[in-house]
Amino acid sequence: MASFEGSVFSSVAQAPEDPILGVTVAYNNDPSPVKVNLGVGAYRTEEGKPLVLNVVRRAEQLLVNDPSRVKEYLPITGLANFNKLSAELIFGHDSPAIQENRVATVQCLSGTGSLRVGGEFLARHYHERTIYIPQPTWGNHTKVFTLAGLSVKTYRYYDPATRGLDFDGLLADLSVAPPGAIVLLHACAHNPTGVDPTLDQYEQIRLLIRSKGLLPFFDSAYQGFASGNLDADAQSVRLFVADGGECLTAQSYAKNMGLYGERVGALSIVCKSADVAARVVSQLKLVIRPMYSNPPIHGASIVATILEDREMYKEWTIELKAMADRIINMRQLLFEALRTRGTPGDWSHIIKQIGMFTFTGLNREQVAFMTKEYHIYMTSDGRISMAGLRAKTVPHLADAIHAAVSQIQ
Repeated sequence: MASFEGSVFSSVAQAPEDPILGVTVAYNNDPSPVKVNLGVGAYRTEEGKPLVLNVVRRAEQLLVNDPSRVKEYLPITGLANFNKLSAELIFGHDSPAIQENRVATVQCLSGTGSLRVGGEFLARHYHERTIYIPQPTWGNHTKVFTLAGLSVKTYRYYDPATRGLDFDGLLADLSVAPPGAIVLLHACAHNPTGVDPTLDQYEQIRLLIRSKGLLPFFDSAYQGFASGNLDADAQSVRLFVADGGECLTAQSYAKNMGLYGERVGALSIVCKSADVAARVVSQLKLVIRPMYSNPPIHGASIVATILEDREMYKEWTIELKAMADRIINMRQLLFEALRTRGTPGDWSHIIKQIGMFTFTGLNREQVAFMTKEYHIYMTSDGRISMAGLRAKTVPHLADAIHAAVSQIQ
């Protein structure tokens, strides 16, 4: 008779906490009334609360009140209107690639799912399996692309000395990449550094990538959320689409519509012809079907409802700009608070960087000190979420940074 005393999984080791999500776990376990969570990659109001956009609530109400709506499965590629509107949002309504039907778009599970589907498609159907990602980059990029079947290498991106872009290093590393290699680019608001190339620099990057036959893969997680302008935040992507070359773009609506838990995203592959695009879609279906069959309907319906209605679209852009402006204001307040305290060092990078995150330049020991002494939680690389900061918590953070850099080298 079989014994059921011991578990067949007894050899399974305890996995470490995710380095980003683990910050929130530690924060939640801290009873201190002055604790501040600057690790979370989600927008918070001035009151420190999650925000559901008014336009999202309106769209949901419309969907709920529509008796014709059902809960049937979507096609493997997702909601057709959502795909069309998403491509137009990132590439522009007048994009020749869209007008010529050269864009293969599929709905995916937010940005992560879009990257994973794109990675698996490339591993199966592209001749070069090496992808170059910036150093540093979002912690999940390496895992997503490795598990998708690609070989991950890095190119220089951030210069700790200037707390800005290592543009010469970036060009030097991409210039020696093998022909055909895939290059991951952050469309805007680079995570975790908040450092973006200028448009002129992006043009130089484009020329290098095209001259070497490299394949650009954009991760667009913050369109409209960085500058407050949807078109401005898509300029890097549109530069590459305008030259007629091919590229991939992963989109997420987590940040710019606040649809974090709805997992709404899209993968678009710009191809040389409509015929190629159609074949690409057919193969993307074969990637998606055994992975999750088809995507969820609710979040994509919210996005499509907002994007296709002129009034709701305008309301969204106003709310989106308000979120972006609050983050920009937090940058200014923190910079001024550090300057007022005479905190050692140059902190101008805080207002030069853009988007949800700031790479402070604080080291691991300084971060640990701030957590222990001031109950401020952030990732150990010194990245802070400006969206988690409030006017009332800026002085406490500035005090902590001042103490950390003054006492710990």
